[in-house]
Amino acid sequence: MTNQPELSTTNLRSNWRLPAFALATFCALTITAWPSAQAQNYAVIYNFSGAGDISNPVAITMDQRGNIYGDDQGGCCGGVFRLHHADSGWILNALYVFPSRGNDGGEPGAVTIGPNGTLYAANGSGGNLGGECGTVGCGTVINLRPSPTACATSICPWKLTLLYGFSSSGNDGQLPSPVNNVIFDHAGNLYGTTQFGGAGGNGTVYKLTPANGGWTETIVHSFSGGNDGAVPYTGVIIDQAGNFYGTTAFGGAANSGTVYEISPSGSGWTEKVLYSFQNGNDGNQPWGNLVLDSSGNLYGTASLGGAGNGGTVFELIPSGGGWTFNLIYALQGTGGFGPTAGLVMDTSGNLYGTTVGDGAYEDGSVYKLTRSGGSWIYTDLHDFTGGSDGGQAWGPVSLDSNGDIYGAAKFGGAYQCSSGAKCGVVFEITP
Repeated sequence: MTNQPELSTTNLRSNWRLPAFALATFCALTITAWPSAQAQNYAVIYNFSGAGDISNPVAITMDQRGNIYGDDQGGCCGGVFRLHHADSGWILNALYVFPSRGNDGGEPGAVTIGPNGTLYAANGSGGNLGGECGTVGCGTVINLRPSPTACATSICPWKLTLLYGFSSSGNDGQLPSPVNNVIFDHAGNLYGTTQFGGAGGNGTVYKLTPANGGWTETIVHSFSGGNDGAVPYTGVIIDQAGNFYGTTAFGGAANSGTVYEISPSGSGWTEKVLYSFQNGNDGNQPWGNLVLDSSGNLYGTASLGGAGNGGTVFELIPSGGGWTFNLIYALQGTGGFGPTAGLVMDTSGNLYGTTVGDGAYEDGSVYKLTRSGGSWIYTDLHDFTGGSDGGQAWGPVSLDSNGDIYGAAKFGGAYQCSSGAKCGVVFEITP
């Protein structure tokens, strides 16, 4: 593949103007507390209004200074935003808005803060058209960095560089998912996954290597759709030895998804399935990222099934050259999606997660799992009502240095978007 050109970013439409009331809403919000039956301090810290085509946040991440970065699905094709503290509230900056599914992309996945402090993301649309991608595009990988020129307003677009555009032939992969993330290894190479494409058409793990001012793509693994898995909906994680771990939503022995490991092997890579879901009490369709603890144990979620019909939380423990599956918790639901995101682990080994359709009001929840002896204690931190507190948390939470929990609910909130749905919120939970 040829390296893609750098794009000059003026994509935040220069000709639109916000009315005064909308601009005030767009730029700042007074924090609103929401009473919770679980005795947690839940507060909406930002209500999206759809102004500037920024709405319906999917996933967030937090830097060391407490700034929140996220991707959203507002407007035509989504965007990337930042929230930062200002006095007693938060200010929203629209860093980049995709006005169409053009060469730059659209429907961005979860934002990764790179080693240089700039932002990286894989887009689920845009880029090359044709083939199985049609007019939607096959997806791109991008870098966003602050504009080199000073900006005095809160609506200040960042400079976008196109690192790679997936081809319409599909051999290099197609269509990263909207909750997909990318990661770096210690050498500065970038890794991610695509839902489809590759030699088997069932998704890939890919590597982007910086070279001569551009990036070169290498396929690490193409999923066959058989026992090795199919449709990796989220990205991979990496251990200290350079092994990668991830999940596929389908494939495996029962076509209910897998947990896999990819290890360096000579000049190539070897994939091994660590666990195939059976669509029983173990769950079905793992969509989210894995978490690796200091002992080498893996933790993750399955979005469907389980004894409670709301998905599951599981642990995989290395044992005797293989892996032992341990069911941590069966979430309660009505058969819809439970957790679509992975877990976050704090320094004490506690796990935090979100759901899309579980909870008392079937609009999602935020929960905590605490290890106690040989078992785990479940704590319900908040049940979304779908009203002013938000609804449907598709992405994982982030923890700050004080242990406070931040996340995004894609719907609900104070304002209705042009789609007819509420525009979503970013929330904080202080345990």
